[in-house]
Amino acid sequence: MAERHRVTFDQLVSAFDRTLRAAGFSAGHSSLMSRIFAESTRDGVHSHGVNRFPVFIESVRNGTVKVDAQPEKLHAFGGFERWDGHRGAGIVNANFAMSRAIALAAEHGTGCVALRNTNHWMRGGTYGLQAATAGCIGICWSNTMALMPPWGGREVKVGNNPLIIAVPRGTNRDEPPLLFDGSMSQFSMGRVQNAARDGELLPADGGYDEQGVPTRDASQIVRTRQLLPMGLWKGSGLAIMLDAIGALLAAGKTTPEITALPRETDMTQVFIAMALSRVAPDEAARHAIVEGLLRDLNATAPFVPDEPVMAPGQRMAERRRRAGTEGIFVDAEIWRQVQAL
Repeated sequence: MAERHRVTFDQLVSAFDRTLRAAGFSAGHSSLMSRIFAESTRDGVHSHGVNRFPVFIESVRNGTVKVDAQPEKLHAFGGFERWDGHRGAGIVNANFAMSRAIALAAEHGTGCVALRNTNHWMRGGTYGLQAATAGCIGICWSNTMALMPPWGGREVKVGNNPLIIAVPRGTNRDEPPLLFDGSMSQFSMGRVQNAARDGELLPADGGYDEQGVPTRDASQIVRTRQLLPMGLWKGSGLAIMLDAIGALLAAGKTTPEITALPRETDMTQVFIAMALSRVAPDEAARHAIVEGLLRDLNATAPFVPDEPVMAPGQRMAERRRRAGTEGIFVDAEIWRQVQAL
């Protein structure tokens, strides 16, 4: 197990903000990104929070991320808009795109924004939570460079294309929304890299070794860069469909085109918001639906007595509570790297 260091949320934000401002980002963009990197880490998604921060700074320094880029609207029709991110910071572009989807939903009931030429958005669940906090069902996804073989193939041709779905909890404002945040691979590459660095086996097969055999050995998967599709052929198929829909809506690049670039950039993303106040205005009825579903689910007899069955996102509240009282544990070496940036 790697050495861990305990930090506070504010220490994370301060360290990120200092480095981002030094890299040339405006105060507003630096503040936004610092908060989101810290929130991802607080919620337990270190692979797309603090652990990813040095990689992000390197992408700024090598020119992949354009510090002063501004999104540009290319097309609008009813509740749909298409934007070009001009290779700006993925967090900034994605936050803006979901904000536009939410605004369109307030007007039309449903808003959809397709974004092209952007960069890695870090934790995709951030933008689902953004929609749910605004009282919307949020759905969004991104394509990526190729990270998986298509089902039945030997070559890496398919992105792991994360899909996010978020649902507000109705009148229960104290609980985080329901949140599904999953790549189309069994584990994200960041999760695999973390396990490889810590010398840990994955809890289930997560990719292929050099002989094309599924394995839990994260170090072998890092070498082959061949992730196992979530749901086997189903995950492979869904990843391909998300890639196609996103590229069509955004008039953007597909996974094969992104993979041909020197570095992963020019990604295509889609953001959908459905304003529940417009499409299902009875808030008490919405609350009853979601809470009734959760009561039934949570009453399921668990295999492990001390590990109750929960819906996606329900454990987030406990992680946040513990982070507030116990601090946030991060990899000590990663933290040294962040402080040295």
